[in-house]
Amino acid sequence: MNLLKKIVLLAIICLIGVSSYVTPSIKGECSQKKLEKLGVIVSIAPLAEWVKSVGTNKVDVTILVPPGASPHTYEPKPSQLIKVEKAKIFVKNGAGLEFWANKIVRINKDILVVDISKGVKLIELSPKEQKKHHLLKDPHLWLSLRNAKKGVKEIYEALSKVNPENEEYYRKNMNEYIEKLDALDKEISKKLKAVKNKKFIVLHPSWSYFSKDYGLEQIPIERGGKEPGPKYIKKIIDTARENNIKVVFVEPQFNQKSAEVIAREINGRVVSINPLAEDYLENMRITVNEFVKWLK
Repeated sequence: MNLLKKIVLLAIICLIGVSSYVTPSIKGECSQKKLEKLGVIVSIAPLAEWVKSVGTNKVDVTILVPPGASPHTYEPKPSQLIKVEKAKIFVKNGAGLEFWANKIVRINKDILVVDISKGVKLIELSPKEQKKHHLLKDPHLWLSLRNAKKGVKEIYEALSKVNPENEEYYRKNMNEYIEKLDALDKEISKKLKAVKNKKFIVLHPSWSYFSKDYGLEQIPIERGGKEPGPKYIKKIIDTARENNIKVVFVEPQFNQKSAEVIAREINGRVVSINPLAEDYLENMRITVNEFVKWLK
């Protein structure tokens, strides 16, 4: 068989998956072409960028919590569990966010679990939040670029363990991504240092770790996972007026009604920021620009 015919035949076989009548040598080449990538499951979208940045074309990433859904209430769908069965690595946020994580392990007992909260100094939740969410610590740790560096290192370790022949490749990618995290961290520090008003109102208390990194103070509308009562809304309105706050930050995963009420009372506006966007670095940059714009 000449080279041209062999290439054409190989392409057809790999496309339609018909390999019953081909020679062993061609079967081998086809399987090389169709070499499976490492299946990696991530609980929330921001972690997908971390995995893809380290693993690039050697990983196939599946995000369990879809856009617009809250990881606090989400449960995996049966269609997603098929991916889980074949995956090699499960990257979870940890800190109790994925109350359904044990399902993943029960389905695939050989899966390597990566907990990105490992090594992170977790922030303790208020008693009301602990009772509502059945959590002791604040799980929104991925919104700190400094925590992200630790998570990316954990992902590198897992990929290298499962696929040791590409350890050097993963290490190089990890270092390049960490450089980007460091650069953005410095950029954010510089921008927020110039902001005079360090307090901001947010619908859901997702930004504790971010605030801690840059000396900000979040004032959450939602408390203990519940909508606020009239008394607490009045308290927030008074705080906003005292501190000349003119914006209420909301998230697409939660009902915005109470935020809109407060915004009207302070003659302000509602601005959406998304803690669960997949394009992690770009989203953090966009979010900071919104903070800088409104926290004057």
